[in-house]
Amino acid sequence: MVVDTSINGKRVCQVLDYLGWMRGLPEVINVDNGPEFAGKVLDNWAWKNDVKLDFSRPGKPVDNAFIESFNRTVRNECLNDNWFLSLKHAREVIEYWQNDYNNVRPHSALDGLTPAEFAAQRQEFSLSLVLP
Repeated sequence: MVVDTSINGKRVCQVLDYLGWMRGLPEVINVDNGPEFAGKVLDNWAWKNDVKLDFSRPGKPVDNAFIESFNRTVRNECLNDNWFLSLKHAREVIEYWQNDYNNVRPHSALDGLTPAEFAAQRQEFSLSLVLP
């Protein structure tokens, strides 16, 4: 998660470049119509990286229900429960919450696995399809 006071299109591109280096880029990225996504900077980045930007319809959060649900969870369980004393403090608290969410807490939607366990299991399965 990127924690900052303001995030513009250039910063989004930097994060996507890093994620692409770490994990590879997807064919499509679902985005809302916020200025950090709807500007020319991200559009140019997407064109250069052969990534399609799939914009949700204005006023239709159901177009990206999974991220809306996740955003609600972050708000209800982390952001609303903490008073951040500084940007550094916010980053520390949110990183702690994210680690708990991904590595400690089981999720019913993942059959009781943590997201990290689920991802590892999927990785093992996809490798087993490739290896003899």
